[in-house]
Amino acid sequence: MDTVIKIDKLQKKFGKFEALKDVSFEVKKGEVVGFIGPNGAGKSTTIRVLLGILKRSGGSVEVFGKDAWDDEIEIHKRLSYVPGDVALWGNMTGGEIIDLFIKLHGGAKRNKRDELIKKFELDPKKKAKNYSKGNRQKVGLIAALSVDSDLYILDEPTSGLDPLMEAVFQEEIEQLKNEGKSILLSSHILSEVERLADRVVIIREGVVVEQGTLDEMRHLTRSNVILQTTGDLSVFKNMTGVYDFQQKGKELSFSIDHEHINDLLKVAATMPMDKFEIVPPTLEALFITHYENDEA
Repeated sequence: MDTVIKIDKLQKKFGKFEALKDVSFEVKKGEVVGFIGPNGAGKSTTIRVLLGILKRSGGSVEVFGKDAWDDEIEIHKRLSYVPGDVALWGNMTGGEIIDLFIKLHGGAKRNKRDELIKKFELDPKKKAKNYSKGNRQKVGLIAALSVDSDLYILDEPTSGLDPLMEAVFQEEIEQLKNEGKSILLSSHILSEVERLADRVVIIREGVVVEQGTLDEMRHLTRSNVILQTTGDLSVFKNMTGVYDFQQKGKELSFSIDHEHINDLLKVAATMPMDKFEIVPPTLEALFITHYENDEA
């Protein structure tokens, strides 16, 4: 699989302040990578270095095998970018701005512009100064998704959109993924990242602290279990790795450490079960648990 983005030990200083201390990760061809972290973690700074807007203080950043700073113009011919707060020319209409962005990039995919305007329910004749934040985001998304790029860098792209429009965005990203496009998605909507991303990179205080597929990261927290049985309920309560044990009649609910799930299954197999559910942790649970453990 070809490497589209390669970041190695990236550092960025603003005077004495180290915004990025050690950022290393890759995005492969045809892959969606979710880039998450709390506010001020360094997500947007990393993206600005990727785009050649900021010059790195250390490390290396390559896009399509080219240096992100030295070869910025060549790189930009093959990518689309949407920031978290799209700034527009107030006296131009949304349609005029979309057409300008498309023209600057080199042309749109046939009929894609009009299709996206309809899907995102944007009034392209209204002047940008009268747009809400959500509509400004729609203009940026429509322009970016209308062109045929190899890489899409999206920094909080659905900020200000309602849930219906978020669903439209997710459908478009899944289509791009099916077409073999590469996507770096920075989002505070963890369910969005969980649905779309092949891999997740977690950054905190300028350092990448965890990365991998969701399955690889499940070890960071516990699975939730719900079961109903006529067997001896105390057996489950006394098992190693069981937490938050609750009982309502014959129904039990508890959480269990990943490494003890096999032990749970062996015990459960010896009893009559009316109900048995194991729910793996969500990305939100992984994220929260990771930071709780880190602070501890």
